[in-house]
Amino acid sequence: MTATLRIAVLISGGGTTLWNFIERIRDGRLRRVEIAVVISSSPDSRGLEFARQAAIPTAVVQRAGFPSQEEFSQAVFDRCRQAAVDLVVMGGFLKRLTIPQAFTNRVTNIHPALIPAFCGAGFYGHRVHEAVLEYGAKLSGCTVHFADNQYDHGPVILQRAVPVLEDDTPDTLAARVFQAECEAYPEAIQAIADGRVRVEGRRVRIAPAP
Repeated sequence: MTATLRIAVLISGGGTTLWNFIERIRDGRLRRVEIAVVISSSPDSRGLEFARQAAIPTAVVQRAGFPSQEEFSQAVFDRCRQAAVDLVVMGGFLKRLTIPQAFTNRVTNIHPALIPAFCGAGFYGHRVHEAVLEYGAKLSGCTVHFADNQYDHGPVILQRAVPVLEDDTPDTLAARVFQAECEAYPEAIQAIADGRVRVEGRRVRIAPAP
């Protein structure tokens, strides 16, 4: 595939995942990928400033401005359509979305654990790492997956494991998992941009890089 993959990045807070994408596109580690729009659920997201610095168009769509999840979701995806994006990339987006049929297997998310462990409603942010430590798990990591209309449920694209150390705190484990995320998410997006990803039911097959 030689065409550029146009993506929308959805954010809510600090924008660290967005910044990672911007840096990798800038230095050539993420190729044939263009961030066409950044959509934030909060006007105070630091990620909006990252987008402006990189001259990326932005939009703010607040959940409180809509009477239902469906109408909020429609507003978000309308902006994605207006930007003619090929893929919607959730990067720390904390609002529930209803994904339209036309975007099936065109929305990605990253979860800070190895799905199907420590995932689902209520498992987000530090709550995930606290649960991993409480359970006594020896491995954690991150999962990049296609998002569907259930929490942390869509087909898994790739996963990266990290060790859970004896003296870990939620903060130290979160930092180690985030380093894995910084590698795994761009790798998954690159595979999609290369046309190497094929979804067969719940299985995602990734052809080797040329």
